[in-house]
Amino acid sequence: MPTPSEEFLQHIRYEKRLSHHTLTAYGNDLAQFSAFLALECNVAHPERADFRHIRSWMVSLVESGLDKSSVNRKIATLRAYYGFLLRRKVIDLDPMTKIQALKISKKLPVYVEEKPMDMLLNDVEFGSTFEDVRDKLVLELLYGTGIRLSELTGLKTVDVNLYDKTIQVLGKRNKHRIIPLTQPLFELIQQYIQLKKEAFNDEADQNVLIVSDKGVAAYAVLIQRIVKRHLTLVTTLEKKSPHVLRHSFATHLLNRGADLNAIKDLLGHSSLAATQIYTHTSLEQLKKTYDQAHPKAKK
Repeated sequence: MPTPSEEFLQHIRYEKRLSHHTLTAYGNDLAQFSAFLALECNVAHPERADFRHIRSWMVSLVESGLDKSSVNRKIATLRAYYGFLLRRKVIDLDPMTKIQALKISKKLPVYVEEKPMDMLLNDVEFGSTFEDVRDKLVLELLYGTGIRLSELTGLKTVDVNLYDKTIQVLGKRNKHRIIPLTQPLFELIQQYIQLKKEAFNDEADQNVLIVSDKGVAAYAVLIQRIVKRHLTLVTTLEKKSPHVLRHSFATHLLNRGADLNAIKDLLGHSSLAATQIYTHTSLEQLKKTYDQAHPKAKK
C-alpha cells in the first residue's frame, strides 16, 4: 500500500501532470523533510508533523546557507503536500496555515545589452559544420524566442511549422504556446535540419530538434556550455546562462516598445505579474539614459 507521500507524488504526476523536473524536485523536498523529521524531531512520518517542526526545518535550511528563494520553493512543496492530505482527510488540520514564506528582495533580471548580442549573432564568425550551426541555432532560438532551457531540449522536429514559420513549445503545466520565427531563424533551422541528416545519415534522433555531437537528444549541460562559451566572447557578466538569453529577449522587446501582454504570452507566463519585473529593468535603463544625457542630471 503506498504511503501518503507516494500517493501525493502519483497525484501530481498523473492528475496534475506536472513536469518530470517538478516531480523530481517535489520528491527530493519531501525526502529531505522526512529525513529531518526522523533525525531531529523523532517524527516517523511527515503527515504527523506540526507547524513547529516545519519552522525548525526552515531554520535549519537557512542556517545551512540555502538561499531564501530555494527555501520558499521547498515550503511551496509542503504547502501542496499538506493541502493534498487535508483534501484526502489524512489529516484534520493543515500545519501550513501558520507558515509564511520568507521575505526576499526582488532581483532584477540579468540580461545582455543589445549591442553585444548583435555582435555575437551577426559579427562573430561561426563555422559551417553541423556542430557550429547547431551552436548558433541554440543561441538564436533562446534569444529569438525567449524559450526556457527545458523547452529548448524538449523541442521536437515536428514542432517546427514550415508553413506558418512558427514553433510550438510545451511549457510549464504542460501548456502549449505558438511562437513566431523570423525569416533568418527559420532558414537557420532548415539549414540545421539538413546538416543533421547529412552528419548522421538519418541515424540521429530525428524526433528531437536539437541533438548532441553524437546525434542523441541534447542535454541541459551541453546547452549551458554552448551558451556560456559564446557569451564569454561578448560580455563580462558573471552569469552566462540560457535564462540570461530569455531575460535579454524580454528586456529588448520591452525596450523597443512591445506590449507587456504580448511579451507575457511569448514567455508563457501564467500571469502578468511575472512579466512585470521586466518593466523595472526598462525603468533602470531609462534612468541610466537620463543620467548620461540630461544636463540637469547629477554627475
